[in-house]
Amino acid sequence: MTVQGLYTLLLRLATPFAIAFAWWHGVRSPELRTDIAQRLGRTPPVADAPVWIHAVSVGEVQAIAGVLAALRIAHPQIALLLTTATPTGMARAKALYSDDVQLRYAPFDLPGAARRFLERTRPCMALFVETELWPNLIAACAAREIPIALISARVSERSKQRYLRFVPQLMRVTVSRLALIAAQSRQDAVRFAALGARAGCVHITGNIKFDVRLPGNLRARATELSARYARGRPVWVAGSTHAVEEEQLLDAHRQLIATVPDALLVLVPRHPQRFDAVARLLESSGVSFVRRSTQEDPVPGTQVVLVDSLGELLVFYALADVAFVGGSLVPVGGHNLLEPAALGMATLSGPHVGNAPDIARVLTAAQALVLVEDAASLARQLARLLPDAAARQRLGAAARATVEANRGAVARTLALLEAPLRAMAVPGSAPEPPAAR
Repeated sequence: MTVQGLYTLLLRLATPFAIAFAWWHGVRSPELRTDIAQRLGRTPPVADAPVWIHAVSVGEVQAIAGVLAALRIAHPQIALLLTTATPTGMARAKALYSDDVQLRYAPFDLPGAARRFLERTRPCMALFVETELWPNLIAACAAREIPIALISARVSERSKQRYLRFVPQLMRVTVSRLALIAAQSRQDAVRFAALGARAGCVHITGNIKFDVRLPGNLRARATELSARYARGRPVWVAGSTHAVEEEQLLDAHRQLIATVPDALLVLVPRHPQRFDAVARLLESSGVSFVRRSTQEDPVPGTQVVLVDSLGELLVFYALADVAFVGGSLVPVGGHNLLEPAALGMATLSGPHVGNAPDIARVLTAAQALVLVEDAASLARQLARLLPDAAARQRLGAAARATVEANRGAVARTLALLEAPLRAMAVPGSAPEPPAAR
């Protein structure tokens, strides 16, 4: 049996458990049940052969906004299909994108599911975002001569070493099938070359997340919510938080209120299926809290606002005095540092930033990000920053300037895609891979 055959067998064995998981959790989230068919490739047909963009979850769905906008403007005749792999990603896509972007769930990486998906959608080009290296899906695209580009591409040194140690041939074949790799950094480009990227197809374009687009009504919404929730109190927001991490954040908040007694914590868990569990944690901790979903306003003694709603993290960042980006006090790898940075927020993170080490390094070097090690050091930094508006302003200004200085990845990526996109606009033209530069 080949390595790809073994990989496929293991996925087949795991699929029933994934379906059972979705069915069980569908008691609380019915969309998880109705979306199982799409994950098996039985997706509703797409009328026109689209450019297919795959963005795995919330962060990637938001990051791709600039690419979608540029495609709409430059090539309005080309249909757009966006897939994601998570319910939160789909909810965010529905909130962000209008009817001219067709939305679907991506199929499992199984040959049959991939085949059925491609038969129903017939994409003319596939754009995968960041780290989406799915061997069977990529093989199915290659068999149909659908050019595949990996944009804002990244791979960590740890992942590269793991691929080369355990599945070198499978990864070499998979990466070699990519027509274009638009890498976030020089280090990423070197790693993709080591994994088997074809000569001339790797380019350094930067990270499209630096091209973050802030909604035009964001400040007005933040002002409205601030009048309800902040009411002049010092506010820190902990966004995209995870299990175990929330306990550390509550510990930090308890330490903080010893010196800043009116401080308010806005807690935004990463996954909606954990909202009730976090509420139970708050109850058992004895802190006074309100849930966003109840529309109950905090009173002076309220210590925590639990945001148990979707798509509101950015607006709560905008009303905060200090932002903490979660998934970073636990070994998850951290989440999107650039959203609060683009807002000009004083931004804190834990030490686990492996999901975007280059972003963390750039922000830290610019004195635009403060890294903390644990609950105690987080509490100390909050106690320093919340009473000091000038320090917050310096940190936030450096963050915004760093984001502005690193914009341009979307334009560089679209420039590489321009030739094949123009070919698709000519009737009867077959798309060609992007030319080497």
